[in-house]
Amino acid sequence: MKRDIRLMLSIPVLSWALYDFSNTIFSANIITLFFPQFVTEQLGKDPVTEQLASTWIAYSASTAALLLIVLSPIYGVYIDRTNKKKKWIILFSLLVFACTMLMGLAYQSELNQKVLGVPLSFLLIIILFTIAKFSYNSGLVFYDAMMSKLAPKEDHAIISGFGVALGYLGTLVGILSVMWLVGTDHPGETFIPTALMFLFFSIPIFLYGRDGVKKTTFKSQTSSLFTGYKEVIETFKIAKNEPAIYLFLIVYFFLNDALATAISMMQPYATTVVGFSSSAFIGIFMMATVFSIIGAFMFGYISKKIGSVKALQWVALILMIALIVASLPLAKEWFYLCAILFGIAMGSIWVISRTLIIELSPEGHEGQFFGLFSMSGRLSAVLGPFIYGTITWALSDYGPLASRVAILSLFVMALVAFILHFKVIKAVEK
Repeated sequence: MKRDIRLMLSIPVLSWALYDFSNTIFSANIITLFFPQFVTEQLGKDPVTEQLASTWIAYSASTAALLLIVLSPIYGVYIDRTNKKKKWIILFSLLVFACTMLMGLAYQSELNQKVLGVPLSFLLIIILFTIAKFSYNSGLVFYDAMMSKLAPKEDHAIISGFGVALGYLGTLVGILSVMWLVGTDHPGETFIPTALMFLFFSIPIFLYGRDGVKKTTFKSQTSSLFTGYKEVIETFKIAKNEPAIYLFLIVYFFLNDALATAISMMQPYATTVVGFSSSAFIGIFMMATVFSIIGAFMFGYISKKIGSVKALQWVALILMIALIVASLPLAKEWFYLCAILFGIAMGSIWVISRTLIIELSPEGHEGQFFGLFSMSGRLSAVLGPFIYGTITWALSDYGPLASRVAILSLFVMALVAFILHFKVIKAVEK
């Protein structure tokens, strides 16, 4: 225990883990809470425009994810070839900071001109958000890769858990800080404080982050970069000969699609459909965060008891219940139950899915399958918001019903994952 504490408090590890703290401040404040609140309040003047606000939020998230899919194979090969991570973490973090600051300045400006019927300041904020979210996710690719050089392999779980713990703490600190500094009545005013907090807590990794030993470069740098796409195809071919992990990756695609989209659209759904105020939703989100911690610990023990494969099916079932309850026109107090169930599913899926990749990957191919696993998650981050946004746009004339149908589309994805997972269990038991 003392050794673990010394490891976590060492400067390289602590500076690395503090980046988890900083990036969850951005993720919680901007991606989940105040950007969706800003869009909803700017556009949501009636039931129709409330649904169109959801479309803007979903499409911007989907665009950022699509950009990451295109470039992430190149990122992976670049890391393998050069081992340079720190400078890209700095670059992408500064882009996140700059774009978020500019979002705040655009909010404060008086750019009343309209482009295609949309206020110029609003359009600028949408574009800046998309670049910031893409940069945020890009930085995480290099950040995650940095962990392997911080300590021996047997200590990676401790370091990863320490980062996750600080990340959840960052969520709470970020929300409470902006509530104290500027309040939550005007979501655009939270952009600049969030940018400053993100930058401040990123400084330790800028100063003390470690790249590790430089690797031997390939003879042809251009060809080596684009081998990333070839590696994805080759790994997929290997997966087709391993039915358990092949089916699991499909299950994860649908399950992550449903969960990640539900989380990203929770704010506009809770405020425009269920009827919560923006300030009340912040309490709901903080409650979901607490239960995600509980879910992570709880399903860690459940996985140990019944196995990770069977435990994941319980996560799918919990998510399906949450989505069904959320879609029904019940009293809004029922949404607290949804938040609890979403939180448990959110915390547990990361614990179980990473473990399953290690358990199901062919020996010696773990790294390749983690890459394919990551790609599956990014693809689902494009499809889910796109489907959700398209439904809210197509059915916007029906008001809140559009969002209820969109939520049900996520239930269908979770149901597909639940049914397919029976085949994963059979493949593992063979």
